[in-house]
Amino acid sequence: MDQLIKPAALLLDFGGVLVATKKRPGWSAELATELHEQFARIGPVELSVDDIRSDIEAGAAADSAWKDAMSRPSAPRELTHREFWADFVAADWPAGPQAWVTAHATALCKRMGEMRQDRAHRDGIPELLDAAEDAGIPVAVVSNALSGAVHRDYLDRTGLVKHLAVQIYSDEVGLRKPNPELILLAARALGVPVERTWYVGDNFDRDIVCGRRAGVGAAILMEAPGTYHRPYVVRAVPDVVVPGADELRSLLLASL
Repeated sequence: MDQLIKPAALLLDFGGVLVATKKRPGWSAELATELHEQFARIGPVELSVDDIRSDIEAGAAADSAWKDAMSRPSAPRELTHREFWADFVAADWPAGPQAWVTAHATALCKRMGEMRQDRAHRDGIPELLDAAEDAGIPVAVVSNALSGAVHRDYLDRTGLVKHLAVQIYSDEVGLRKPNPELILLAARALGVPVERTWYVGDNFDRDIVCGRRAGVGAAILMEAPGTYHRPYVVRAVPDVVVPGADELRSLLLASL
């Protein structure tokens, strides 16, 4: 391949690129217990903790299948917090609990995101962000998220936020990758032509397709668990594949 263009901005996915995630065992039972206790404060509870747990897990599975399907339309929207809880989790619940989770859907999505996974930034990320800063290249996060607030909290807590000029999350803008508008929103916010950006993601059907649709200067795949588990044939291919942030930093330095 030819040498990549020097980027005017670096656009990064969150999970799989900036951070590695690990599912926490027992998260659904913990969340179900919290909800059961909340419902008990309202009145008699017709749902057991296990009923709630199984419906949370079913909702998460339905959400995952829906996300795979939404990689096919040209401009998919994001599922709302209310839709997730009212339709995917609590559709067959009694009126009281269903109304409660619907009314508190945004807070519950954040709570679910906090409980569901442990997060740690990938090796080499601080050095990559330092290199971009030294070169005067702004960095943005462009990510699908059930709760972007969870990502924002993590970046604030770890101090990585100081390296970021813009954060774009699907639940906050109502659109999801591979809708190219997410990348275009970030490019406009940074004031750079999208064709002068690099977009880095960890999967084919959402990230590389999104980059191609948006017309980025380089669509880069960073390998992570699940990268090659494509839900169906995806014809879009990356300009380059890197195993991690150290190799991405080397690409960036070479482009300078």
